[in-house]
Amino acid sequence: MAQDPKSVAQPSGQEADVPVDPPETVKDEASAQAEEDAGEDAGEIADALFPLTIHLPREPNKIHVMVSPQEQVHELRQSIIELPAAFQYSCFHLEHAGERINDFVQVSDVKGLGPEAEIRLVEDPYNEKEARIHVIRIRDLVGAAGDRTDTLHGVLPGISLFDAVTASAKDTDNVQASAYEFDAPANPSTLIPKAEEPAPKTIKSISLSPWHPPPYHFRQKGHLLYLLVTTNEGEQHQITSHIGGFYVNKSSNSKFDPSPRAAPKGHSAHSLLTLLSQISPSFEQSFEQLLQYNNVKDPLATFQMTNAIPAAPWLVPPQSSPLCAHSSDITRTQEGYLIAGVDNTDTLRDWNEEFQSARELPKETIQDRVFRERFISKLFADYSDAAARGAILVARGEVTPLNPTEGRDAQIFVYNNVFFSFGADGVGTFTSEGGDDAARVATGKDVNGVRTVNQLDIDGLYTPATVVVDYLGKRIVGQTVVPGIFKQRDPGENSIEYGAVEGKEIVAADERFAPTFEKLSKALRVKKHPVWDKDGKRFDLEASVETKGLMGTDGRKYVLDLYRITPLDVLWLEENSTAAESEKNDLEYPHRMTVLRPELVELVRNQKWTEWVNKELARLKKQSKTQDDQTADKENEDAVPADEKATREEKAEGSEEPKDAKEEGAATEVEDRIDASEFHFALNPDVFSGQVPQTDAEKEELAADEQDVRGACKYLRESVIPEFVNDIKASDLPFPMDGQSLTKMMHKRGINIRYLGKIVSLCEGPRLLRLRDLCLQEMISRAFKHAAGKYLRYLPIPLSSACIAHLLNCLLGTGLNSKPTADVDEFLKTLYPDADLAFVSVAPESLRKEVEAQVARRFKFTLESDWFNNFKHLQLLREVALKLGLQLEAKTFAFTSDSAAPTIINGINGHGNGEGKKKKKKAREGSPSSIASTGTPTTFTPDDIVNVVPIVKDSAPKSAISDEALEGGRHSIIQNNRKIGQELLLESLTLHEQIYGILHAEVARAYSTLAQIYYQLEEKDAAVDLARKAVIVSERTLGVDSAETLLYYLNLGLYVHGSGDSKTALAYVKHALDLWKVIYGPDHPDSITTLNNAAVMLQHMQAYHESRVWFEQALAVCERVMGKQSLPAASLLFQLAQALALDNESKAALGKMRECYNIFLHQLGPENNNTKEAETWLEQLTQNAVAIAKRDKDAQARRLRAGIKFPARNVALGGGAAAQSATLSKPSSDGPDARSIDDLIKFIEGNTAQKKSTKKRAGRTAPKTRVGGVPS
Repeated sequence: MAQDPKSVAQPSGQEADVPVDPPETVKDEASAQAEEDAGEDAGEIADALFPLTIHLPREPNKIHVMVSPQEQVHELRQSIIELPAAFQYSCFHLEHAGERINDFVQVSDVKGLGPEAEIRLVEDPYNEKEARIHVIRIRDLVGAAGDRTDTLHGVLPGISLFDAVTASAKDTDNVQASAYEFDAPANPSTLIPKAEEPAPKTIKSISLSPWHPPPYHFRQKGHLLYLLVTTNEGEQHQITSHIGGFYVNKSSNSKFDPSPRAAPKGHSAHSLLTLLSQISPSFEQSFEQLLQYNNVKDPLATFQMTNAIPAAPWLVPPQSSPLCAHSSDITRTQEGYLIAGVDNTDTLRDWNEEFQSARELPKETIQDRVFRERFISKLFADYSDAAARGAILVARGEVTPLNPTEGRDAQIFVYNNVFFSFGADGVGTFTSEGGDDAARVATGKDVNGVRTVNQLDIDGLYTPATVVVDYLGKRIVGQTVVPGIFKQRDPGENSIEYGAVEGKEIVAADERFAPTFEKLSKALRVKKHPVWDKDGKRFDLEASVETKGLMGTDGRKYVLDLYRITPLDVLWLEENSTAAESEKNDLEYPHRMTVLRPELVELVRNQKWTEWVNKELARLKKQSKTQDDQTADKENEDAVPADEKATREEKAEGSEEPKDAKEEGAATEVEDRIDASEFHFALNPDVFSGQVPQTDAEKEELAADEQDVRGACKYLRESVIPEFVNDIKASDLPFPMDGQSLTKMMHKRGINIRYLGKIVSLCEGPRLLRLRDLCLQEMISRAFKHAAGKYLRYLPIPLSSACIAHLLNCLLGTGLNSKPTADVDEFLKTLYPDADLAFVSVAPESLRKEVEAQVARRFKFTLESDWFNNFKHLQLLREVALKLGLQLEAKTFAFTSDSAAPTIINGINGHGNGEGKKKKKKAREGSPSSIASTGTPTTFTPDDIVNVVPIVKDSAPKSAISDEALEGGRHSIIQNNRKIGQELLLESLTLHEQIYGILHAEVARAYSTLAQIYYQLEEKDAAVDLARKAVIVSERTLGVDSAETLLYYLNLGLYVHGSGDSKTALAYVKHALDLWKVIYGPDHPDSITTLNNAAVMLQHMQAYHESRVWFEQALAVCERVMGKQSLPAASLLFQLAQALALDNESKAALGKMRECYNIFLHQLGPENNNTKEAETWLEQLTQNAVAIAKRDKDAQARRLRAGIKFPARNVALGGGAAAQSATLSKPSSDGPDARSIDDLIKFIEGNTAQKKSTKKRAGRTAPKTRVGGVPS
């Protein structure tokens, strides 16, 4: 019956946001201790921050900074130029004791540099690159950079709504804080940032002058750039960027003279920022206003993202919104030159060499590891960005292929030193596996395989960095160019030295690869096994025959094609092949790349380990009957350990017994008998893939391997999937919110997405019906993605909006227009006479058949005949948009004819739908079909598809050292070493921020995990601060409406409430509920807890009436989700009864408590504590109701005698808390459970705020009717 929200909400929120890795194999205590020691060492280093004084060439002449000894000097430089006093500097070096400091050494390596040391900042002469960097920096700093239209990130990437949500809580009273329309439909405007005041303008423009670049003779004199500056006063200044700084020159628009101007207009300075303040009188004041304007926002919401691709929202404001205003800025066209130089060589990098050199960096000490991981993390971020940009250009046909004579899917490209190919079967490699579908899956699996190998970090084994980009139906793979991969080979010479060479007909087994591949296979649980080539010759390989080894011309061993690191799911393939014979085309699974997940292999290994340990302990028990009883008892205790608990107990037993037990002999025997090295588990990934053994022994061995794999497949079907469903049913797992969170949870349990149909078949009971609906939604959205991809894949880009809008109308808009027609511009049609416009002939009926066929093929599930009438429109639209990367114009979508005309959200001056403009434009272009089609409205128009962003999957590994520090900190706190634990947690935080950069999804998860730990340690302020950061970083990297962001908002609400600010906490809760409506729709099972918590928060605010409304809503949702007779419903009835008593509704309270008692009695029996407590309360409330009725009757009689008539109800509704507390207090002393009654009385007594909450009659009655009228 806990009324404290923290006891209710922690479990539901935290399981989802803290990644739980599968238990490690045989990792002994010594290694754990080593990790802890490592973390402590790092903690000591981090604690040793010390102050430095920096002397500047100009005012304020001196600044102070705090540095850490393991910081790099170039980070110190960055810290300096981010301080307002040092904004103007960008081209300088640092000196200590007269010696120049190298930028790329650690602070601790600078001789004599310690606490209170003094460093001098010395300005350097510029070169052209430094001048360009300086101009870009100053343009950004003074707000002159305008908006950037980016090919990769889309509209409003990386937005945060946090500041607006927090601001909404200010200046609200209890009634406003609690007001919420539970039954209102989802509002897409929840995801759109509020339009804000434009930033103060400091300067009209800074651009390259038409006189740029300098002629040769001026270049010899040190001229670097010519700039044109227009100030707010409207004056134009021609400026020369010289090696010594910037000065105003004598040039005009018609005359060229770059020499310095004479006084009084002859201004010059080393920094452009200083020069701007000299030439524009209003600059300093407006720059100060700009800094203040920027400081209002949370810095995390405005920082530029460097280490992650920002989340692109799927709903964006209309183009008329100030948020999307497109400003005139001539320099936008010049930025390519300013950033990359005249021949674009500044950004051209040898990616492969950088990656492989980074892997070879030392990793002996903590500092080495931090530097190496940080370097690799930044490298992967830069590479993913470059590869994604290149992939878009390839998809748009703007890169020339290396083999233009080949077919479309077989073409390969190199752009920006990245090698691109299509995730399609262009050359027939996957013909026997399923063609294009198999090739597409193989590329996705390959990225996961490369990430796994990168995470294992095996010395001497190298992988090409790999990125997969899905864009408008095309899958494009970007890889670093492995040296030697394009080398022409002699006849008979193979490029592959290990694994299958051509198909599987030729096999290579170069012994140089065996040792490194052996390490890889051991980590991946892959068994060393024989394979045979076309001539029946045997080769013993360490890895799958599909995994290839290539010796680069740089002498490094590269591993390629990591899509088959686990065995095939043979049971799935066999089931599939029976259907394939009769109806091959319709029902056959699209490909044979049905591999098991690595997480499942790990689970199977843990299960086998448990069985093995039990067997060994049983054998030991038999043998040790002669040993003393103590040992026997101890072993007996451990005879049936559960899952990985056995692993831990066994490890502990092995390490502690020699210390504790005096009989060395017995202990040694235990260690000898149960020796973990005797346990072996590995699977052969090449079974069921066409291998032909030659001898009987080989056939026998292969049959045994096949049996092992069958066992794993069986374990998945018979144990893992039912357990997953049961855990969600029993609330042991948080309930997934959308397709993304469902996918993540399934993958974590080792379940492939193709088993969604199987999960649906296991869903029974009210709670699991919601899981069933979510799985169906996921299957439909995935089927639609495949269907849409087919039409989009070869379609010219300008026609894609019409295609997407028409397909969405056929799927989601049939309620408004049952026969939508494609709105294709006739002019565009004539430009692409060869384009395949198959989408034009798609009708709702044909699309439904296609979706049904895809679901039947891919998930072995048959949709009900009226499935298209039963899904949630907005939620399905969101799923489809996220899977295809769509950015749609936000409006209230009219999915049915009942809906009002779509209204655009966040428009200007009440602009309605943007269709009017579109029609005018189309009419101007003279497109007859467009004009004809305007008569019948459709849910989506081509103009609603604002943009399509690429979906990027990368192979970046996670940071091992920051996770070790986090685990070490957790472990120490569990063992009550609080001081060491907190030091390690702080160190983990620093490492996360250092390695990933602050704006990264992994950092958001670390913030959230640490916030939870700090809250449990009663460090509430620290918890709130970390949770706030988690929310903002998650919004910007994962999306404003991702499931994780919603969880972080709920957790932040809890922590803020715990710190005493319940009003702000309620604002976060209400925002989370708004997000829930968009992400999931109404009545998400976990929202019951949230509504309950909000009610408790309102009780803390003494807003009793309002809290009772939220309790009623929680109960209504619970009854719909769990059923009226469920135990959670009884618990909520208990709390609602208390809330009604507090709201002076004693009769209603009595009724609810009676319902609660009856459920407990029926479900738990009369002896259960819950039943007894409910019975006690029932007695008290009964006595209380009688007393109040008697008091009301007496009061009425007195009034009648006095000649005054008032309705009796008014007494209860007024602030008559004192009278009620008096009557409540009488029976409380007799009751068996007086404590809880006393708590309630304490709650009521001395509460003056109730009058505040009940003052507004409208506010009181409206929510009541809303709750009552909840549709079932």
